[in-house]
Amino acid sequence: MTDTAPAHLSDKGQELFTTLQRDYAIFDPDGVVLLTTAIECYDRIDEAREIIQREGLTDLDRFGQSRPHPCVKIERDARAQMLASLRALNLGIESPVM
Repeated sequence: MTDTAPAHLSDKGQELFTTLQRDYAIFDPDGVVLLTTAIECYDRIDEAREIIQREGLTDLDRFGQSRPHPCVKIERDARAQMLASLRALNLGIESPVM
């Protein structure tokens, strides 16, 4: 049983982890794994957004054709996994405020 956010999470992620863990009393090992997964995805979403903001929503493929930036898929997949983890926790929430 741990009440400390995993060190590999971002500062913002650690804060969210601690808040959700405290507010929803998530201390069982399975719950902590699901919460950790959700917050890892939250961090990945933030990382992808930063890259998209810096580099743009699209880039060019090797033929010079416009295509979605690869981070768009990373953000989408991380969001889906985060929501699945939160649903598995049965917290009654869909997504933390970002």
